[in-house]
Amino acid sequence: MANGFTPVSNGVPDEESITAPLLHLRRSTSNNTSQIAIVGSNPCPIESLDYEIMENDVFKQDWRSRTIENIAGIKFVVTSNRMLENKYAEAYLIFAAANLGLTLFAVTITAFIAPEAAGSGIPEVKAYLNGVDAPAIFSFRTLLVKIVGSIAAVSSSLNVGKAGPMVHTGACIAALTSAGIAAAFRAPVGGVLFALEEMASWWRSALLWRAFFATAIVAILLRGLTDLCLSGKCGLFGTGGLIIYDVTSVNISYHLRDVPPVLLLGVIGGIAGSLYNFLLGKVLRLYNLINEKGTIYKILLACIVSIVTSSLLFGLPWIAPCHPCPPGATEPCPTIGRSGNYKKFQCPPGHYNELASLFFNTNDDAIKNLFSKDTDTEFHPLSILIFFITCFFLSIFSYGIVAPIGLFIPVIVTGASYGRLVGLLIGSTSNLNHGLFAVLGAASLLGGTMRMTVSLCVILLELTNNLLLLPLIMLVLLISKTVADAFNGNVYDQIMSFKGFPYLETHAEPYMRQLTVSDVVAGPLRVFNGIELVGNIVHVLRTTGHNGFPVVDEPPYSDAPVLYGLILRSHVITLLKKKCFLESPRLDVDAVERFSASDFAKQGLGNQDKIEEIELSEEEMEMYVDLHPFTNASPYTVVETMSLAKALTLFRGVGLRHLLVVPKTSERLPVVGILTRHDFMPQHILGLHPMLERTWKVDLGERSLKIKKIEARNVCGSEVYPSLAAFEGGGVRGWGS
Repeated sequence: MANGFTPVSNGVPDEESITAPLLHLRRSTSNNTSQIAIVGSNPCPIESLDYEIMENDVFKQDWRSRTIENIAGIKFVVTSNRMLENKYAEAYLIFAAANLGLTLFAVTITAFIAPEAAGSGIPEVKAYLNGVDAPAIFSFRTLLVKIVGSIAAVSSSLNVGKAGPMVHTGACIAALTSAGIAAAFRAPVGGVLFALEEMASWWRSALLWRAFFATAIVAILLRGLTDLCLSGKCGLFGTGGLIIYDVTSVNISYHLRDVPPVLLLGVIGGIAGSLYNFLLGKVLRLYNLINEKGTIYKILLACIVSIVTSSLLFGLPWIAPCHPCPPGATEPCPTIGRSGNYKKFQCPPGHYNELASLFFNTNDDAIKNLFSKDTDTEFHPLSILIFFITCFFLSIFSYGIVAPIGLFIPVIVTGASYGRLVGLLIGSTSNLNHGLFAVLGAASLLGGTMRMTVSLCVILLELTNNLLLLPLIMLVLLISKTVADAFNGNVYDQIMSFKGFPYLETHAEPYMRQLTVSDVVAGPLRVFNGIELVGNIVHVLRTTGHNGFPVVDEPPYSDAPVLYGLILRSHVITLLKKKCFLESPRLDVDAVERFSASDFAKQGLGNQDKIEEIELSEEEMEMYVDLHPFTNASPYTVVETMSLAKALTLFRGVGLRHLLVVPKTSERLPVVGILTRHDFMPQHILGLHPMLERTWKVDLGERSLKIKKIEARNVCGSEVYPSLAAFEGGGVRGWGS
């Protein structure tokens, strides 16, 4: 037929109809943006989520009818006992072996059981909330490995955090990222704001009270656990596992002369944060080249990082001199094998080692020591400088290993150290004590790396339990974010981009206003007739990877070719699996009665039925399927002359997976093409229109990176993906993301 649709004459298909494409439409070259992303530590196929309600006959019918601190405590107690006996080499071996064993355990269970659990999980959850469906990120095995692995990794003295894994854990359990932050920092309001400011792409009032309810429950449970710990039933570290930092006395007085140092902290935080993100990106790319060589290299890399970390944590305190315990200290001095401001380490009785108080501790207790009040003379500036440099680089080199680890706590530790350093250098010229400078330093580096403002401000206020810090924290966050934004993006967006997730931003790029949707529609387009030959359907499914197909009615079922709707690939496969066939091309009035909505329920990505698994006889291939009852008869459509920016606003605002493009005039074919989120990616648009990159000076950032071809067995399925060109093409692209 002239219109390019599959011809059917008197119920008998033409000889070439089974092998010929149903419709060829080449308005532009195929979209080559990859549909493979790095999920956790493995390359896996990704799809878009279906937020659109499928208004077909079948669905209408259905509408009617405390652990980290104790593990670390045992390790530190045993090591300290050996040091009291002057068995320093043995103490180091025990310390390093314990850390190596915990790291090896965390990496092994992650690499072999749930590679999706690697990293903080925040980029994966954020991409999911934006509409990207990554395989197994919320599965039970991912949840289990995330919990157990993060406990082991944080207990191994690596400079990593547990906040990110707890966000992912909260998302696995209750689909609420706010609960993770509330649990990690005892910051229920901050958790809600974190979900709103950083994680969610769409927000509505119902989510607000649900998130607040979840964080309130978490706060109540943590309050109960705190009381339990205060009674001495939490093990070696007392209340150490439920962190809250009381950094100052009730009354704080600061004046205009205290503002310049705060401004300086903000500028330093912005520069250091952007440098941190830049170096982290370089390290992640290096680690990816190592990890792609195989599991043994992933484990070897983690072991090297663990040994180097243990050597630094145990070795650097030896260069610091011992200091006599200050008279009238509010805490025991020195402390042996327990948390505290004054660690004995190798010092004689009555003396403490200031570097050991920072290095030979958990991150939580290091933060408490830096935030603590009335300790202005406890640390020497050189010791704080050594601690800052070590934490800065250890947190960067530790993050890329294949284990459930986060960035939040390491950034707080690093920022608090240079904040304390600024306080030491300024000295008595400021009314602010050094603990307050540490808090402001942590805020500035958090703002410089993560680029959040409101949620970070509230989280820090809930952490420090002092509302009087509000003006200073607000100021330092605004300055650090503004300075860092001049260099690069926030760390989670950078990691998400590096992993290859097609994230849709809230705003359209300026050049999108100069293009129409017809300028980016890729071909060839494949459509189905309302009553289609089984052989044609099987051929299209086997030769394409498209996940959505327009359904078109032609005479005699309509006066002229008309767009009936859109049907998903998974629904078509279900029809073939159930063998809902007709011997002649006619409407199937009983089709709805043979199915329920549960038959078409979305399965987990990687668990869907595949066309290769369906066996059909030659006789069945000559039969027909009535697609009308299973087609979404009211899909979202846009006219081909609509601007790309306007289409992006609609696509993202509604949370679409497919957006049909229809012609301006009725004389043409009833459908021009389909837009998916990959069609809005800068790589695809600028690949079609390279002049725009020079005209608008578009910066693709990390997405311009190409990853070398690798061979990796996908843990999400049994298929081997021979290549990962995650950022600039290389993937087989269909309509369906």
